[in-house]
Amino acid sequence: MINTLNSRPHRLPRRAALTFVLAAAALAASPAFAADSAPVQASNAWIRWLPAGLPAGGYMQLRNLSDKPVDLVGAASADYGNTMLHHTVKKGNTMEMLPVPRVTIPPHGTVAFQPGGYHIMLMQPKKAVQPGDQVPITLQFSGGSTLRVEFQVRKPDATGPGAAGGMNMHGMPGMGDGQTK
Repeated sequence: MINTLNSRPHRLPRRAALTFVLAAAALAASPAFAADSAPVQASNAWIRWLPAGLPAGGYMQLRNLSDKPVDLVGAASADYGNTMLHHTVKKGNTMEMLPVPRVTIPPHGTVAFQPGGYHIMLMQPKKAVQPGDQVPITLQFSGGSTLRVEFQVRKPDATGPGAAGGMNMHGMPGMGDGQTK
């Protein structure tokens, strides 16, 4: 029943009420509103920690479970002030990290985010992040879907999830010699 000021009570016809309820349910179930329905799985998520608030790199494997390409278009974390999708490319004798607007995951395919390739650049830490910590990162896909992933923070010389070492960071301030102790 609807009451309005200075008027008699009105009844909403049952058919109109039912139509409204069904329309609201259909909208809530549609892909445009299903924010956590990304058809993507993430695995082996880890961050290479660097000291003194230096930018860190986030790595993982993304697997598309759908019959259509899926575009990763961004990432966000409450633990970092700025996150960007990057790709490392070789230009002449040097390697450059370049921002990319999206990373396409082919249908039923995988994309590896790994050192020397795609990665999430994590800048401006908002709190002290240390090896052994877990950092939640929300991956953002075209169409508005998201996927929250827990990233394991690893030492600077790590080469992957659970890896103790392997990359020689000698010569970089605070990096040591890359040897496991």
